[in-house]
Amino acid sequence: MTEEKKNGAVDERPTEKQRGPVVLRRDRKDELTTTDQRLLDSRGPSDWVHTDPWRVLRIQAEFVEGFGALAEVPSAVTVFGSARTGRDHPEYQLGRDLGAALAEAGFAAITGGGPGAMEAVNRGCSEAGGFSIGLGIELPFEQGLNPWVDLGVNFRYFFVRKTMFIKYSQAFICLPGGFGTLDELFEALTLVQTKKVTKFPVVLFGTQYWQGLYDWIQNSVLEGGKVGEKDLALLHLTDDIDDAVRVVKDAHKAWADAH
Repeated sequence: MTEEKKNGAVDERPTEKQRGPVVLRRDRKDELTTTDQRLLDSRGPSDWVHTDPWRVLRIQAEFVEGFGALAEVPSAVTVFGSARTGRDHPEYQLGRDLGAALAEAGFAAITGGGPGAMEAVNRGCSEAGGFSIGLGIELPFEQGLNPWVDLGVNFRYFFVRKTMFIKYSQAFICLPGGFGTLDELFEALTLVQTKKVTKFPVVLFGTQYWQGLYDWIQNSVLEGGKVGEKDLALLHLTDDIDDAVRVVKDAHKAWADAH
């Protein structure tokens, strides 16, 4: 520490170095190179691309890319469901029928862009002449966008992808799915409950699959006072495609009338 006297008092502030807006003190200030040198000198390891400040730029780039790609997308509905749904499974045909119904109602269909139920919805939408969108995610195992995606964007970061799902959708419809579907379901419910998004219905499609979860929320979460009646009402449980599309259309009309 420096010990310069000012007005008879000892200045106990540690020595420091400025790195742009960043202040480095004590041992942290003893950098051997400058920011400009590290930027312009191409020699040395490439670890810098994995540092947090660089990640911020990549995150920013993902937001810019997503906003740019989706800015002119028409009214859309995001459909979630399991990547493990086989093409011979009844839920696959259900996804195709749902995708087609959304297209015929004038909505683009957004999915995670993967196989299974996601592929089914994209396929049904595309075959019906609708706008089929896939928002993929980088995973440890190879997946890639399914062949029925008309507009696809791949993301590195889940939270950027989630923002796109919410921002460019008028509703969520959840087909039977696993942790990813549950994650998106409860994220959407939280955003609607806290009024971060408005006029945003969440449809659980498939009563046999979802009834147990709905009953648990009703009998444990609601009864325990952890949510209110109006929170439970955010969920719409159905087995009927026309009913699901009606819920979406009604909510979209209410939103349009309010704007």
